[in-house]
Amino acid sequence: MNHSNLSLPSGCVLRKATSADKWSIRLLVFWAKLDPTQLNWQQFWVIECDAYRGQSLRNLAACGQLRNFSGAQELGSLVVVSAWRGRGLATLLIQHLINTATQPLYLECLGERLAQFYSRFGFVPISFEDLPQFPKISGKSSLKGKFRFSQLAKKLLKVPVVFMEYRGNS
Repeated sequence: MNHSNLSLPSGCVLRKATSADKWSIRLLVFWAKLDPTQLNWQQFWVIECDAYRGQSLRNLAACGQLRNFSGAQELGSLVVVSAWRGRGLATLLIQHLINTATQPLYLECLGERLAQFYSRFGFVPISFEDLPQFPKISGKSSLKGKFRFSQLAKKLLKVPVVFMEYRGNS
């Protein structure tokens, strides 16, 4: 999918997160009720908007991260502040994270609606069994190990988790 015709709203900039963004990122993820574990500000990209100055969250309108695992990466913790939704920020951030990824890319999301959204970018649903099982190296855990809790919630509690792999756009 070609998103090159999209641009950031005036006064907004996409940038790598800094240590000063750490608590704002945590608050965004908390408010969005996303997985609060493995929030490493060094792995985040943020969209900061001047028009948001004076508000909380240090002017952050959106954030997302590429979590690093052994042999894979996860697109995760994607949040757009409600006042900024519908302006293409998620699309720009997702496309940037896809382009920045250096290893096979995966994500987990709740429900068919989100799965359909991510499919527009070249993600396809896969089973838990199809997730890669790379051995732990250099202190990095495996992606499958991280997703194991979600799989358990899916089986036992019928949580509508969808695992997805990026395969590009044809």
